[in-house]
Amino acid sequence: MPVSPTASAAEIKDVNTRYHDVAASSYDAKWGIDFGPIGQDQVRAKFAKALGSRPLAPFERALEIGAGTGYFSLNLLQLGLIERATVSDISPGMLETLAATAGRLGLDVETVEAEAEELPLPAESFDLVFGHAVLHHVPDLDRAFAEFHRLLRPGGTIAFCGEPSRNGDRLATLPKRSGAVLAPAWRRIVGAGPRRVEKARRADAHELESEVDVHAFAPGDLRAAAERAGFAGVGVRGEELLANAYGWLLRSLEGSAEPARVPDRWRRFAFRSYIALQRLDAAVLEPHLPAGLFYNLVLSARRPPATG
Repeated sequence: MPVSPTASAAEIKDVNTRYHDVAASSYDAKWGIDFGPIGQDQVRAKFAKALGSRPLAPFERALEIGAGTGYFSLNLLQLGLIERATVSDISPGMLETLAATAGRLGLDVETVEAEAEELPLPAESFDLVFGHAVLHHVPDLDRAFAEFHRLLRPGGTIAFCGEPSRNGDRLATLPKRSGAVLAPAWRRIVGAGPRRVEKARRADAHELESEVDVHAFAPGDLRAAAERAGFAGVGVRGEELLANAYGWLLRSLEGSAEPARVPDRWRRFAFRSYIALQRLDAAVLEPHLPAGLFYNLVLSARRPPATG
């Protein structure tokens, strides 16, 4: 369920900050975020989808919006697709977790605690502004896109992946409900004990999770927001259909159990089968079906080069 339509921008940002601060320490485990070869392959593929026909070449200076724990920025750094990274987020807890992971990986990043609509950074500083699953949390999209345009050098690129579509938001309802119904039987089969409600709320901030999403997009929504800000060459693609339905089912099942009681053999099976469906989506469905049918949308555009 998205945030109340009567909520103010300040209330939306407060809820997002509190939720992501609480979720930071367990976020990577909950969403299967990986900083090894598997995670790098996922990010490379998503980045390539966003860029479309543009060459997959290194960007010298890059800014990630709503970087969270660094799934995109840290994997892109490891791949050599960005050379210098600045990461922003409104959640200090997320930035602390990202910085710790960057240190463990031997990566150098600059962190900035700021809102997408108002970034304390100099104009025309970046060749790439990007993000993953962030725009749907931002109250004022027009102000945010205007900031992205201001921060990019002429000819620079924006690339945003993992933004929920309106159709995908509806599609997620069925696997979530199915997971709730199947969870008791699943726990008996895999030998996982039920999760204690108090611990789940404290660890995952379930009471806030339903309030952090502001938007679900039609492809035209993202295209129009980019064009209003002055971007050109706007492209919107769809990604993940079967994989996301399956992923929501898995998360519903696993969310009902004590994390320590979920067997490793199940986690390996769930992850590998999810990756297989992700590849099936990319190879068979994404090239042929309209973007709006998919769970996620991918956006790219460019700031027009300087003239004269």
